[in-house]
Amino acid sequence: MKIDDVPQDRGMINDDRQEVCYAVDDEGRYVMAGSAGWEPKNIANRQAWDLIDTAAQKALERVHAGKASPLAYHMANHQMSVGLLSKYAGTNRLKVWLHLKPGPFARMTPEVLQRYADVFGMPASELKSVPDAHVSRSGKD
Repeated sequence: MKIDDVPQDRGMINDDRQEVCYAVDDEGRYVMAGSAGWEPKNIANRQAWDLIDTAAQKALERVHAGKASPLAYHMANHQMSVGLLSKYAGTNRLKVWLHLKPGPFARMTPEVLQRYADVFGMPASELKSVPDAHVSRSGKD
């Protein structure tokens, strides 16, 4: 595509950032060109974030219903599986799975809670709670 044809369709990020793509300049050479976005990519990103938001919302509902621990919401909100969190936290999968239940989560040692909090980049006290409502990141309210 020619430099003048590089799409500039703003997506979820509405500031002045651009991504690099390659285009053909007036002399026929491939050069780097900035793009604010491309509508098909924006649609795909919105759809992906919708799925992530739906999973986080369902996890939040389970936490509020007392069927899951706050860890379940934070995992869904950070797009983490039991296996992935166990690797990052340096614990086995069974312990993570148990900590998704309210009882075992409440009995967790402060050290294990801190390990999970470090993975999510939040204070341990914040890991123990969840918001009243999930805030969508898909660009739609």
